[in-house]
Amino acid sequence: DAFLAMLEKDAKERAQQRKRKEQLANALKEEGNEAFRRGDLAGAIRRYSEGLEQLRDKQELYTNRAQAYMKIQEYEKAIGDCEWALKCNEKCIKAYFLMGKAHLALKHYPESRQCYEKILQIDPQKESLFKAGVAEVNLEEKRMKDEERAKKELQAGNVSALSIKELLQRLGTPGQDILFYTGGIRLLAAVVKDCTEQTLFRTNNGFSILGDNGAVRGCLCAERKSPAEVKLCVSLLVLWQAVCAGNEENQRLLLTQPAVSAQLPELLSSGILEIQRETLALISLYSESESGRKLLVKHLDLSRWLQILMAFVKSSDARAGSAMNILCDLTAEERFKAQCRVLLSTGALPLFTQLLASARQVNLAALSCAIGIMGSLCADPGIRTQLAESRECWQGCLKLLGESLDGSTPSYQECVFAVLGLMMNVLLESNGIIQDLAVAISGRCLALLSHQDGRIVTRAIGVLSRALPASSLAVEEAVKGGVVKKMIKFLKAGGQLTARYGIKTLCICTKSSRQAQEELVKADKRFAVLLRLLESQEELVVGNAALCLSQCLGVPGAGTSLLGSSVVMLLLRHAGGDAARTSVQQNAAIALGKLCAAEPRHIHQLRKLNGLAILNSSMKHVHSS
Repeated sequence: DAFLAMLEKDAKERAQQRKRKEQLANALKEEGNEAFRRGDLAGAIRRYSEGLEQLRDKQELYTNRAQAYMKIQEYEKAIGDCEWALKCNEKCIKAYFLMGKAHLALKHYPESRQCYEKILQIDPQKESLFKAGVAEVNLEEKRMKDEERAKKELQAGNVSALSIKELLQRLGTPGQDILFYTGGIRLLAAVVKDCTEQTLFRTNNGFSILGDNGAVRGCLCAERKSPAEVKLCVSLLVLWQAVCAGNEENQRLLLTQPAVSAQLPELLSSGILEIQRETLALISLYSESESGRKLLVKHLDLSRWLQILMAFVKSSDARAGSAMNILCDLTAEERFKAQCRVLLSTGALPLFTQLLASARQVNLAALSCAIGIMGSLCADPGIRTQLAESRECWQGCLKLLGESLDGSTPSYQECVFAVLGLMMNVLLESNGIIQDLAVAISGRCLALLSHQDGRIVTRAIGVLSRALPASSLAVEEAVKGGVVKKMIKFLKAGGQLTARYGIKTLCICTKSSRQAQEELVKADKRFAVLLRLLESQEELVVGNAALCLSQCLGVPGAGTSLLGSSVVMLLLRHAGGDAARTSVQQNAAIALGKLCAAEPRHIHQLRKLNGLAILNSSMKHVHSS
């Protein structure tokens, strides 16, 4: 007993000692973190080391000290600390991440990749971190190999390699005439044809030589450019294209030049055709690849770019298409959307509404792209809200739709198609402006239901399905305009999207309009269309078909017309089914109840199929979920 008591006492003392050491280690870690934030890296390392003297198995102290070692380029020590951290916790993602960075700095490329692969094995949700890490390793390894190859070419006396070095030396000569620099830049652009020559430009300080040249920089930044200055700028842009095409390291270095990042938007807005054309070509090199887009959003302020690029819709030449292609590419980047939000209401949105209102006077192919781009940007709730709250934007959309009714070219029809898509996206919002304009919106869409282009008709029905809920007056006007008969006609023709939008439109109309209910019963003989929709594989269509049916069963004779049909079996199957949307079960059960109330003879079929028990069980499940 005495021995056991001694063991127990010893265990308690060890636990207390461990607790004291842990408290002290945590305090030292916080002091180290504070020193790290101040930039006192030596102090941070000292505090983390003191903490480890108290507690040798504290993983955070190892990874924090490794991070400090990375800052002072002590990469071997950082790797050592990461290895110790992994002995404490073999699934420490931070340790593998820092070790991957340290191996990369030491040019241990395979080891660096292995670290990022380990991160993905530990947590598959870290795929983006893994991809970014491996991409960085690949880029650095390629850069090193390219530079080694370029060095050998230069040492071997390759003519192109020597020419690039000599031309750059001449371009670095100060005090020369503009024509001298223009000629040299053109010769240089002609020589740079492949990756080796691009690398030689970089390793011979091509970016800094041109960036530090006062005459070149002055021409680039001049607000009003002389013809000679224009030629120099165009030559420089052509050179940058040659140097950066397919070369991610050169693309990165170009954007880190202060004059370049500041002047790109100014060059786009210059109004000088040749400069704009070559600037767009240069930016396209970036926007066409994921890595290039990441560089653009990382190094540039793109908040004005939506407005600047959209202004090219007024151009009648290839600049309009190039600008729209760049915007299409950039909309894939979340950071671009966030930057667009900042100046949208005061910059791009007023321009966009102006373009909509003057559609006949602009580049229609580019305008349809611009409308589609705005529709894509609406995936961002902040941008969508700003569009929804712009009465001018709505009026511009309505004007464009209205002018299409007088006959239009194929290009104009593409704009109509794009505007309808934009309106569908914006109608995910709800506000007073939408309520005020709901009658006008639904009126335009009703008129488009006779359009020859089936895509336009389908989208017009989609807009109707989202605009009508905003206004009871809009529903009333739509019913007067024959919307019910038209929806039945389109639903008979089939089509998945048409079915989804058409049945939703009928649901909205029959919910509040007795006239709509009566017209549906009359137009859809024995509910043949609704019964077919109840057999759809799409839950949303089934749920709305059941709801629409239940809303029409108050019309005299509606329930009787369904005798002998499969309606009871269909509704029962959905009411007792396991649809992901409980509204499907609820709507089917309600429709069954109303059906039996309207025509009691359906109860016999319901009992025959054990329907009452199924309904009771399914409704308990719906309420519990």
